[in-house]
Amino acid sequence: MASNKFTILGRYLIRFSGQTALPRAIGGNLVKYCSTSAKKSPGTLKLTLKGLGLGLVLGTGYAGYTFVTESKPKAHLVNEKEDLLILEHFPNVKITRKIVNEADKSGLKITLFQYQTCPFCCKVRSFMDYNGIPYDVVEVDAVLRQDIKWSPSKKVPTMLIRTPDRKFLQLTDSSMIISVLASLLRDKENNIVELASFYPSISYHDEKGKKKSDIMNKYFLMFKEGTPKSVSKEELEDERKWRTWADNHLVHLISPNVYRTKDEALETFEWFSEVGQWSEHFPAWERNLMVYVGAAAMWAISKRLKKRHDLSDDVRGHMYDALDKWMSAVDKKKSPFLGGKKTKFS
Repeated sequence: MASNKFTILGRYLIRFSGQTALPRAIGGNLVKYCSTSAKKSPGTLKLTLKGLGLGLVLGTGYAGYTFVTESKPKAHLVNEKEDLLILEHFPNVKITRKIVNEADKSGLKITLFQYQTCPFCCKVRSFMDYNGIPYDVVEVDAVLRQDIKWSPSKKVPTMLIRTPDRKFLQLTDSSMIISVLASLLRDKENNIVELASFYPSISYHDEKGKKKSDIMNKYFLMFKEGTPKSVSKEELEDERKWRTWADNHLVHLISPNVYRTKDEALETFEWFSEVGQWSEHFPAWERNLMVYVGAAAMWAISKRLKKRHDLSDDVRGHMYDALDKWMSAVDKKKSPFLGGKKTKFS
């Protein structure tokens, strides 16, 4: 008896960003034996050939389906660079207060759009206060956010810096803001817009297909003439490590710790109102909206954050562990600050 062996093997090729992957979409042997014996009826042979054809169609279809479904998560590798945001005119907003330094020689005209108690806003203010940089403040309603309705991004901190041609450069990431300002302070001849261009904003899709955005190089300082001899590579790497740790770990422990219960959330927002002087800057109805809606929202969000970051019910313990880790690193330096005798960006 003579026979023919038919094999179906489906493969697909994915090429992306210079990388090649050869996953096996579907593979297998479909074996059929077609007899040349006179006893084998033509009908049987015809049915066999039809079965083979159907197998080819199904195999190809399954391979195509696998290509589509398996390639979807890889969409997070697709990056889109976004242009710098530059405003022709300053938005029509009310300046809440001004931080003045008569000895300042930076020539910077900065406006910070913020929530007074936001940890990212506190970080930016601390940097500017420490370095004696004057700036204006616009306190934003955390619920309605009317004062940043002009901005594509509704997050704070948002900063506007007046450029040499009297336009306004918008920066929207706290770590990037600090890196840009620190780089500018090291060399005041730098152009603020040119500096900001070294921190491009990109958008991408995560593994679940959700669109997100981030800032490239946000933990790096830019040196025009190369890294100064007074700063070692190890120091810069250590600084970047702790700045990243603060953004990716430490900050996510705050909300679960201050909004543990509904009463605690309300108490926290009442305190926000006091230190942010909401009664002075907003009408009573808006102040109450910020307190009660904000407290309810953050109580719910804190539960999601607790689950997302895999925190146990002992959220205080997670905070203590993180702070112990930080203090251990400072103690190893045998200095008042992690950066030595003077504080640095971490």
